[in-house]
Amino acid sequence: MRILEELGRRNAGNSQPFLISPTGSLTFAEVNSAGLAAKADLSKVRSGDVVALIGDFDGPTIAALLTLLDAGAIVMPLTEGTVADHDYFFEAGRAEWVLKNGELSRRNDAPDIHPLIEDLRAKGHPGIVFFSSGTTGRPKAILHDFNNFLARYADSRPPLRALNFLLFDHAGGINTMLHTLFNRGVVVVPSERTPEALAADLVAHRVELLPTTPTFLRMMLMAGIFESMSFPDLRLISYGTESMDDGTLRRLCAMLPTVDFRQTYGLSELGVLKVRSKARDSLWMQIGGEGIETRVVGGVLHIRSENRMLGYLNAPSPFVDGWYDTGDIVEQDGDYIRIAGRAKEILNVGGLKVLPGEVERVALLIPDVLRAKAYGVPNPITGQHIELICEPRPGASLDKRAIMAHFRSHFQKQLCPHRVIIGEVAVSHRFKQK
Repeated sequence: MRILEELGRRNAGNSQPFLISPTGSLTFAEVNSAGLAAKADLSKVRSGDVVALIGDFDGPTIAALLTLLDAGAIVMPLTEGTVADHDYFFEAGRAEWVLKNGELSRRNDAPDIHPLIEDLRAKGHPGIVFFSSGTTGRPKAILHDFNNFLARYADSRPPLRALNFLLFDHAGGINTMLHTLFNRGVVVVPSERTPEALAADLVAHRVELLPTTPTFLRMMLMAGIFESMSFPDLRLISYGTESMDDGTLRRLCAMLPTVDFRQTYGLSELGVLKVRSKARDSLWMQIGGEGIETRVVGGVLHIRSENRMLGYLNAPSPFVDGWYDTGDIVEQDGDYIRIAGRAKEILNVGGLKVLPGEVERVALLIPDVLRAKAYGVPNPITGQHIELICEPRPGASLDKRAIMAHFRSHFQKQLCPHRVIIGEVAVSHRFKQK
């Protein structure tokens, strides 16, 4: 598929804006002729070249992305928010070119060509490189055949006004943008990623779809956004990239009774998967779709996908007979599953096993707790003990003794936090708890 040609066909006669950003509005035709792609001489880039594209969801960057993919390039979308890691990303992803602010430059150090890149070049297919979140070890460079991405946009769907909350370097952010563009929708770029600014954007631009993270939804709750404002156009909130807790979801459903809530589940290695929630207020879900198989092995979810990544550019392949071990421990209820936590994060306290997510879930039942982070600490007697960081909501204070009493009412003594720290819980640039 020639992307620009297909998008031009689908958006023919569409005079409404495709892109609404803090710098103004653009139709697809205007995006297609926007400045960055024209300023840089992209004809220097050959099919199969790896280009690090640093930008955001703005007209020039989107135009450059689509132009490069149409030329058969392998694009590595990056943002200014990760500038400290760019040199690592360039090396790990085998970047040959860097495109930033309309300036195209060739890297001085020619990278070794990875066999997966050679295979993609031989097919003449465009590619895209994402990086894992890097919460454990250095981020992995994930290479996809972009033709597999395009397959999911073949069928037209109803157009929506979507707020592109997830970032330009995130597979979910790129998927939201492409899905909206292929279906004559409107992409709204947040003026700022703060609860107050985002709420104003939702109202001003009549946003219908908000894809975001549980962490950011908790921030909106704590800021009183849903109590002080109404969102008459909002139809759907999708949440993912990290675990949601029951308490937060129930509060959201009660405050926004006309909004549908849908859990998403996806890994950069597997692409965006089709997910069906059991109910708007339920964390039980089904994962499937064409070309997707799932199984549970020893309580851990495994997935096999036809549209999976080609592989890592800086690590061995994780696939065994096409199956990918997600590392997610799941509970099962018929055809539905619920994510309980990560297998590698299980804490062992004197032979009793507990997931950090379960400890954090109980902490979040305390109304003044904005975020919670549980972790294990070596203990010479029990092997490990649990420590917990609780971050209070703005303007609130927390009492450690009250928190400990709260845990004693939910857990047996051995599994209660050994130590409670009142402090800040780190959040990544993607608004995902670290």
